[in-house]
Amino acid sequence: MAELAALWIVRHGESTANVAATAAESSGAELIDLTHRDADVPLSATGEEQARATGRWLAGLPEHRRPDVAVVSPYLRAVSTAELALAGTGIPVSRDERLRDRELGILDGLTGHGVRRRYPDEADRRARLGKFYYRPPGGESWTDVALRLRGLLGDLRRDHEGQRVLLFGHDALVFLLRYLIEGLTEAELMALTREHVIANCSVTGWSADADGRLTADTFNDVGHLHQQGARPTREDEVHAEPV
Repeated sequence: MAELAALWIVRHGESTANVAATAAESSGAELIDLTHRDADVPLSATGEEQARATGRWLAGLPEHRRPDVAVVSPYLRAVSTAELALAGTGIPVSRDERLRDRELGILDGLTGHGVRRRYPDEADRRARLGKFYYRPPGGESWTDVALRLRGLLGDLRRDHEGQRVLLFGHDALVFLLRYLIEGLTEAELMALTREHVIANCSVTGWSADADGRLTADTFNDVGHLHQQGARPTREDEVHAEPV
């Protein structure tokens, strides 16, 4: 099977929705105060700083480690992160809708408390089916996202064999790439989601081993933000999905 030389995924920088979601969860609100649709949420000032710091880190990589191409989620927060991080690098960039965030359907814009108050039957159904297979009405399950990522990985391996590819996307994608590349079980994947929160502008990566197979290099790493003088988002400020 064709294989990449290396693959990284960077979660987008802190967004205004991350900030609003943290405030809503902390206050016990049911709704997150959002003024944009999910695809159009911009970065916060901190998110822009994180993206620029990621760019300084990328620029400092030795030539043999720098990405050959970048592929970006079409959502504004990921596009803006990529534009700031890749400015002046000359790395070719394309967008792929398969890197978009998981769609939450009727639960979009709700906190965990809001889901339980407004859609108790859905909260019960999610508890019964489990996070991996639960699909909110109008939204996607984790398996739905895995299917589109599986297709993307196949295309990347075919089109960029032997190259280093950098992705810009969202937190669920980081977990699911580990699931797909490393052959995790459902139980192992769900344990990861309970134990870790994917930080804004964190880097997760894999490199080809001596046998040409992608193996894990780093997971949810924000060391480059410290090195470049940016403020990493604290774990309790990194908002994921409500259920």
